[in-house]
Parts: sequence; structure tokens; C-alpha cells
Amino acid sequence: MQKKKKYLIPIVIILLIVVLLGGSYNRLAIGDEKVTSAWAQVENVLKRRADLIPNLVNTVKGYASHEKEVLTGITEARTKFNAANTPDEYAEANAEFNRVLTNLYAVVENYPELKANENFTELQYELAGTENRIATERMRYNEAVESFNTSIRRFPTNIIAKIFGFEKRQYFEINPEDAEVPEVNF
Repeated sequence: MQKKKKYLIPIVIILLIVVLLGGSYNRLAIGDEKVTSAWAQVENVLKRRADLIPNLVNTVKGYASHEKEVLTGITEARTKFNAANTPDEYAEANAEFNRVLTNLYAVVENYPELKANENFTELQYELAGTENRIATERMRYNEAVESFNTSIRRFPTNIIAKIFGFEKRQYFEINPEDAEVPEVNF
């Protein structure tokens, strides 16, 4: 009977360690998947905006055909967005979109009949809604990254993270110039 107890204690300890390691690994895997899912949603709403831009551009083209530089800038910004793969590249593409959209709205100010156009108004509304979605999804993504990064830095989970190759994820950050208040002149 004594021999069984001798073997039972190490087996229980080993099982306890395996259960704790497995629990930590599973929490890390869930956190990693939440970050990936949140990023996919950010990409989804950024893609929605990129898809709306050509409609907005075509509406403006009908009224402002000689504003070719602005329209070319929007096309280039959309191409840059479609080529982005990382949060940093998306942040840079987002900044470019913001710059060209500011220029586009300046063009609109020069064409009062364009502002009154029903299609343009609807597209502006959609774009504003999309911008709100983007802000919300970026916030959710950053919250998921914060939670995951905190998990992989906490002891003893940090040991499990290193063993299984879980690495710190990047936050979606804006460029400093995007934080500046835009100047609007009428």
C-alpha cells in the first residue's frame, strides 16, 4: 500500500502541472484568437470605406471633372490601403485616406450643387457611419491586444507564452498628424 502512495503523489503533481499549463495555454490561445478576430473586423470596416470611396469619387467626378489631382490622390490612397498588411501599414494608409478626404471635401465646398446632390449626401452619410465603425473596431482591437499582451507578460503565463511562441501584438496607432485638429475655412 505504501508503494502506491509513493507513486500517487508524483503522478498527482504532474497531472496538476499539466492541467495548469493546459489552462494557461488555452487562455493564451483564446486571447490570440480574439486579437486576430478583432483585427479582421478592423480590416472589414476599412475595406468597407475603401469600397465606398470610388462611389463618392464618381459622384464628385460628375461635378468636378477638372479636380483631377484630388481624385487621383484618392485612387492612390485606396491602392495603398489594398496593399497594406500590418497594423502599421493600415495606420499609414488610414492617414493617407484622411488627407485625401479632407481635400475632397474642400472640392465639395467649391460646388454647392454637389452638396445638395442626393447621391453625394447619402454617400457622405455612409462614409461618416463607416468612420464611426472604424473607430469602434480599432478600439475593440486595441482592447483585445491590451488583454492579450497583459496575459503573456504575467507570471507564470509568461513562461507558457515563451514555450509556445506567443508574442506581443501591435496596437493600431494613428500618425501624430492625424491627431491634430483639421482647419476648416468657409
